[in-house]
Amino acid sequence: MLDEPDDIHPLFSGAPKSTEFRKLRKRIIRDTREAIDQYGMIEPGAKWLVCLSGGKDSYTLLAALYELQWRGLLPVEILACNLDQGQPGFPATVLPEFLAKMNVPHRIEYADTYSIVMDKVPAGRTFCALCSRLRRGNLYRIAREEGCSAVVLGHHRDDILETFFMNLFHGGRLATMPPKLVNEEGDLFVYRPLAHVAEADCERFAKAMNYPIIPCDLCGSQDGLQRQQVKQILDGWEANSPGRRQVMFRSLMNARPSHLLDPKLFDFAGLMRRTEPGTVDSEKII
Repeated sequence: MLDEPDDIHPLFSGAPKSTEFRKLRKRIIRDTREAIDQYGMIEPGAKWLVCLSGGKDSYTLLAALYELQWRGLLPVEILACNLDQGQPGFPATVLPEFLAKMNVPHRIEYADTYSIVMDKVPAGRTFCALCSRLRRGNLYRIAREEGCSAVVLGHHRDDILETFFMNLFHGGRLATMPPKLVNEEGDLFVYRPLAHVAEADCERFAKAMNYPIIPCDLCGSQDGLQRQQVKQILDGWEANSPGRRQVMFRSLMNARPSHLLDPKLFDFAGLMRRTEPGTVDSEKII
C-alpha cells in the first residue's frame, strides 16, 4: 500500500493512519507474500482469477494481491470474479459497484446453483459440500474462458486448521486444504495465498477499511455445522492458551512420516536394525 495520496490505488483510499493498522497491514502482506513464495505460486505473466464472495476474507485477499502487484512482487494479471449463485436476497449490485469504483477488472457471473442445492440436499442436511462443488465447477469454467492459469481463493490459516480437524474427527484422515494444488482435469492451479494469514487479521483489516461485507445466508444460517463445532473447540483452546492456533498450524508444516502410522508414506517393513557396530541385519523389523 503506497502512502502518497497521489500514488495510491482506490482499494486503499481512506486507510487508517494509525500505527496499529499499519502493523496489521504489513503483517498480512508479509504472510501473503511468504505463502506465495514458499509454495511457488508465481508464474510471471500468468493471469489469475481471484474469487470474491463479498466476505472479509476475499476483500483482504484482493487488497493484499493488489499491494504486492503494485510493489512489483506479483508479476501476474488479476481478474476479480464474483459468482452470483441465485440466493434470495443476495445484494447483486454491491460487488459490481465496489469493483467498478475501485478500478478493479472484474467479471460477474450469474449461475443459479441455489435452486439445485435446495432441490438435491435433504431437509436437515448441510448445503456446504454440494454448494462448494457447484461453485468450483463454475469458477473453473470461467477461468478457462478468461484464459486464466489459476483460480485464487480466500481461505485463510484458520480455515485450513479447521479443515484439518474436521478430517481428523469426522473423516479419519490427516488432510487439509493445501495452499496450492492442480485441479482434477490438470489444467488449472488452485491457490490459497492467505494460507498463513489469521482470520482475526482479515476481520480487523476488512472492518478498518469499511469494505461492504456480504454475509453468506445459505450455509451460515444452518445450526450445528461441523465446522462451527470445530471452531468452538479451537476458540476454547486459544482462550486457555493464546497462540495455540499458530502452534498447531505450524505442525502442519512439520510432518514426520516416520512418526506416524501410514505405511504408504514410510517404509516401516523395510526398516533395518544394526546387529553389530558397522553392520546391518539382513532381516526386516516387523
